[in-house]
Order: sequence, then structure tokens, then C-alpha cells
Amino acid sequence: MSLLRGLGIIGLARLMLDLLISKIFFPRARIIRRPFYIRNEGSLKIGRDFSSGPGLIIDLFGKNSMVTIGKSVMAYHNLHIGAIDSVIIGDRVLIASGVYISDHSLGNYSEENQSSPAVPPINRKLHAKPINIGSDVWIGEKVSILPGVSIGDGSIIGAGSIVTKDIPSFTIAVGSPAVAIKSYNFESKKWISLSKYEN
Repeated sequence: MSLLRGLGIIGLARLMLDLLISKIFFPRARIIRRPFYIRNEGSLKIGRDFSSGPGLIIDLFGKNSMVTIGKSVMAYHNLHIGAIDSVIIGDRVLIASGVYISDHSLGNYSEENQSSPAVPPINRKLHAKPINIGSDVWIGEKVSILPGVSIGDGSIIGAGSIVTKDIPSFTIAVGSPAVAIKSYNFESKKWISLSKYEN
């Protein structure tokens, strides 16, 4: 109750309006705070008790695009998800502010049929690979998760990291590009160092 008193009249009115709009447009969500922008040309599934701070952007481009958000996912300010293929987020994922998750880029820069730098970026063909984020993952502030990445259950992605390759379950990964530095050992119940840079 003291939290509600701390909001003041304007803050309380804003919260009540956000709750009302959330229940009308996203009945399974707990709250989606304004402003938010959702472009849904494909399939968007938001799990029960999802909550987000202001600045949520979800872009689904094309009828085959898919974003699935699991149960009890909590996202803070300015989460941006973009999909032309698929982005799947498991249950109970905690997402800090300023996180960017995109399954696509303008152009292809590896494997076959690579994009030419002589072609203006806006004219390059979109290239996509699905993203899969497991359950009970904690994604830190200003993390970017790029196309084709899987993040295993129970992992932690450190603030400011750029995830370009798969991260195993029960792992702490940091950096640009993100690398695993610790793994949880269930027998000792401790995070064990994997890196010479981390003790």
C-alpha cells in the first residue's frame, strides 16, 4: 500500500490506465506499461503474467513471423524484439532495460550468398535465423541477442553483452561477443570458473 501512496495521484492514474489497457488488449499479461508499439503481421503469443516497463517494441514482419513469450516473463524499460522468422522466450525470464533481440539483419555476412558492401544497406535482403531463449534466464542491461542464437535454461547474460553464439544452460556469459565464464555445478552448488579472466 505504501508503494501505491508513493506514486502520487498522477502516477496512480497512469498505473490504473496501463492496467486497463493491458487487460483489454493483452488479457493474459499482468501489465504492459505505455508507451508500447506492436507490429503484428505474424503470430504473437504472450504468456500469462507477462509484464513490461515503458518503451516495449515488438515487430513481427510477414505472415510467417512468430514471437512467443512464456509465462511470468518480466521485462524492464525499452525491450525491443524483432522477428521475421521466430523468437521464443521461455518461462520466468527476467529482462533488464535496453535489451535488443532480433532474429534478422539487413544482409548475410557469412556462409553462402553473402551481401555486397556495394549494395546500400537498405537494399540488402533480410537474412534471418531463429532465436530460442530458455526458461529462468536473466538478461542484463543493454544486452543484444543476435540471429541464430540459443540461450540455455538458467543462464545469465551480463550487462552490455552481445550474444552472437549459443550459450549453454546454467552458464554465465559476458562480453562482446559474449563468452561463457562460469558454469553452475549442481553437486557443489557453486558457480565454477571457465575462464582465466574470472575467479
